[in-house]
Amino acid sequence: MKTPRLPFRKLISFGTYAVVGAMGTAVHYVLLILLVSGFGVRPTSATLAGALAGALVNFILNSIVTFGVRPSLSVAVRFLTVAAAGAGLNWLAMYLLNTILGVGYLAAQVVATLAILIFTYVVNAAWSFGPRVAAGGSLPVTKGKTP
Repeated sequence: MKTPRLPFRKLISFGTYAVVGAMGTAVHYVLLILLVSGFGVRPTSATLAGALAGALVNFILNSIVTFGVRPSLSVAVRFLTVAAAGAGLNWLAMYLLNTILGVGYLAAQVVATLAILIFTYVVNAAWSFGPRVAAGGSLPVTKGKTP
């Protein structure tokens, strides 16, 4: 059987990242809606709390499922750096779309989520979980075996 070409593998990786990310996104949205509707928190503040909670879910699942590396401190620092940048861009998108342009907060969050998904995948694949990490920064995940 032929080995899939690189673009196909990247597409599969992105698809896995998106599916895994949907779980973190669900955490993000539930917290966003709960804080805004249930506690009267402003959408710009609530989205930051949701993004950070979702980032934790995404780190654990993407480490193991998407990129096949054992979670480690060095990987966590890189991932959380990207998540923080994503959260900042998410806040900016929400501010521009919701506060300045008056787009409803859920519609604004959908647009922000799609943009942040692409940004974080590209940076995480190249830097957080990239070849350097697998080579020296973190051990690969092995099924049923511990090194």
